[in-house]
Amino acid sequence: MKLRSLEMKDAPLMLEWMHDDNVTEFMGADFASKKIEDCEAFISSSNNDDKNVHFAIADDNDEYMGTVSLKHIDNTNKTAEFAISTRQASMGKGYAARAMKEILEYGIKKLELDKIYWCVSIDNKRAVRFYDKNLYNRTKKIPKHILGYYAPEQLKNFLWYCFEKY
Repeated sequence: MKLRSLEMKDAPLMLEWMHDDNVTEFMGADFASKKIEDCEAFISSSNNDDKNVHFAIADDNDEYMGTVSLKHIDNTNKTAEFAISTRQASMGKGYAARAMKEILEYGIKKLELDKIYWCVSIDNKRAVRFYDKNLYNRTKKIPKHILGYYAPEQLKNFLWYCFEKY
């Protein structure tokens, strides 16, 4: 497994997870309405974005398995928000755990962030088990500048996690 830049060849497999109800069930966005052009536009814009970093999670054959991101990078507050989406084909194979570890380290070491936050629906039992099993810290102290990206109704029934610089 490796992290690499997103490439246009990833668009069809990106669309695959977006249209998979088992993957998107607990996500807040309407991925079911996305088209291949939306994936291509996201990939194009990901290479010229100074507030977000997106990487493809690729297997040993360079096949796209998902996307891992640091969003809303704030150099003043030294924070960012973590996000990950993986294809059903990658689940249970360790890709998410390795990709998460690598991007969190990238955020702390390369981007010199102090804290990285993310949230998960309390109904997403698989994700909650994953984060808890990997000993990520739950938090109730979420910076206002990160909360500002969410409408109040989006914040109901979510658990927040924080990874901090050691």
